[in-house]
Amino acid sequence: MLGIIGGTSLLEFSFGDLKKEMVHTPYGSSEVLLGSGVALLLRHQNRRAPHRIAYRAHLSALAILGVNRIIAIGSTGSLHHSISPGSLVIPDDYITLTGSPTIFNHSIGHISPEFSQELINCLIEAVPNARVGGTYIQTDGPRIETAAEIKWMTEIADIVGMTIASEATVAKELEIPFAAICTVDNYANGIASEEVTYDQIVANARLYTERTGSMLETIISLCT
Repeated sequence: MLGIIGGTSLLEFSFGDLKKEMVHTPYGSSEVLLGSGVALLLRHQNRRAPHRIAYRAHLSALAILGVNRIIAIGSTGSLHHSISPGSLVIPDDYITLTGSPTIFNHSIGHISPEFSQELINCLIEAVPNARVGGTYIQTDGPRIETAAEIKWMTEIADIVGMTIASEATVAKELEIPFAAICTVDNYANGIASEEVTYDQIVANARLYTERTGSMLETIISLCT
């Protein structure tokens, strides 16, 4: 079964044709929307900000349901003028500046985090106009990064967000292949002259609602 994790870019969608199921895990409960061969999870349940998302519960819920591969859709800011708002990026590596969530609280577990090349290849086929490759850097949120922080990040990464790295890490611990496609909803703070706000990010995401819906359908069709 394919798991889809979404956030800001899916705010405008109604998923009335999917069955809601509350899944209880050792880390808390998560609501999952189930369809034929697919489990959709909205990461900001109960309107939780990025630093309070229940990553361990979310990923464990998908594992309990039998999900054996996960594709996440994440909203990001661009760290380079060459990656303009409206772009789609399939990252192939990530950096996290946050305390990564882990299911190894009572045991020693070391993993080598990575995105699944098989799922990256599927995303390349499903979204041929996406930029392939690049490094995603995760910050803690919920505040926007400072211009000074962004200036440093431009040396080591391409896009910045607040969720994908945590999801990828826990998925790897659960031995579930994981990949992501990122919508670029704004230039990061200091890259462009205009102020970056949450309202601006949501407004930009809404501009591409139809495209996101079509992309989601294609991903489900090709990657399940």
